Amino acid sequence: MTFEQFNHIEALLDNSSSPLLIQHGTVVDHDTIRIADVLVVDGVIEQIADHVRPISEDTRIVDAKGLYVMPGGIDVHTHFNIDAGMTRSCDDFFTGTRAAACGGTTMIIDHMGFGPKGCDLFHQLDVYHEYARDKAVIDYSFHGVIQHIDERILSQMEEMVHQRGISSFKLYMTYTYKLDDCSVLKALTQLKKVGALTTVHPENDAALSLKRQQFISEGKVAPKYHALSRPLECEAEAIARVINLAKLADSAPLYIVHLSNGLGLDYTRLARQNQQPVWVETCPQYLVLDSSCYDREDALKYVLSPPLRDKEENDKLWQGLRDGSIDTVATDHCSFTFAEQKQLGAEDFTKTPNGIPGVETRMPLLFSEGVMAGRITPNQFVSLTSYQPAKLFGLYPNKGHLGVGADADIVLFDPGKQQAIRHINLHDNADYTPYESIPCKGWPLMTFSRGKLVAYDGEFTGEAGDGHFVHRKPFSQSSY
Repeated sequence: MTFEQFNHIEALLDNSSSPLLIQHGTVVDHDTIRIADVLVVDGVIEQIADHVRPISEDTRIVDAKGLYVMPGGIDVHTHFNIDAGMTRSCDDFFTGTRAAACGGTTMIIDHMGFGPKGCDLFHQLDVYHEYARDKAVIDYSFHGVIQHIDERILSQMEEMVHQRGISSFKLYMTYTYKLDDCSVLKALTQLKKVGALTTVHPENDAALSLKRQQFISEGKVAPKYHALSRPLECEAEAIARVINLAKLADSAPLYIVHLSNGLGLDYTRLARQNQQPVWVETCPQYLVLDSSCYDREDALKYVLSPPLRDKEENDKLWQGLRDGSIDTVATDHCSFTFAEQKQLGAEDFTKTPNGIPGVETRMPLLFSEGVMAGRITPNQFVSLTSYQPAKLFGLYPNKGHLGVGADADIVLFDPGKQQAIRHINLHDNADYTPYESIPCKGWPLMTFSRGKLVAYDGEFTGEAGDGHFVHRKPFSQSSY
């Protein structure tokens, strides 16, 4: 595809406020697929029909024949500008959202990092508003972060949801600000009362801490021992435990982040069979990478938590995507440079900052390895990357589908474009991609955010500050 194949390409770039007409594309939503035209006026979808005429002389026209026209991706798990204690992630809200846009994503929800000990719920929200202001190039929101539980924190949850537009919160079962079971139970109970979804990082802290200390005492500090110190049973046990705590909290709605293994998935399936409101997220790294990466010379690149698992776990997660047991695919994008930041752990894996980049490659990888490989349908792709994230996190119907009245967040995928992932072509601020040289069949050609072209064929065309903070609606279980 080249610019010359589209009418009025200069207008696409220069007249972003004029009407936009996308013609002859294969329009895909979570439940429908058809050849149709899409008309956008003032950043909102005005009409979808078999044949739509331009409404004015300055209408921007895109001939999308042979392309998939889909809702822009929504990545509900990023960590931009996060303070990891030993260092700060290298992507801020400009470089991170720029990369997202170039990969077909039109909105992110960032998991805010920890603030000072004892801070209230509003502290980090105010900090993160400043991080994102005038930098984000696509729309954004934040998940609340819970570092401890007391009466003040519990009382602030309602204002966060109903006045501040933060309708989901993250709690951790490991790391510095891990919550004990009593605090988890209190948080789940109150968050359900105020209309919020609880998202959880589930790992058994006692077990992994013991294993880590055993390895250190034996001088086993290579990157592979990071993975061996956090076996899948640590993750699965914590998933089972928090599911039971959520049940005790009057069946509070629960969202498991970055699931990496089949045993944990089985626990969530059992809960759902018992009509418990539990939803599951996984990430591309757990679908296309595996524990053999820890045998590489550059194994530090793959230090993340949960760690990469054996290849058989990838297959179990793909099955979960196929049968609907997994609801969303996000990234957990948390980038650090390999040349400098990751080298902090060169002599001791415990000193390596946890995380990998991935916000730009999520959509291409899932499209290639999922849709083009026949593992999932185009409709499932939309559901996993946009529709279900929008429904779960208070964004629907403005986002997550191609419907009249929805924001014109649209990605055009070219199924005929084949290219290997190369970091030199990406737009984040890291110095590597964990997916280097992986071939992709299909690639996002155009990304529109509220009708504005923000990325074209691997080139960023947006501007810092284009993105808006989105005030999300309270969680509603009646939507499911």
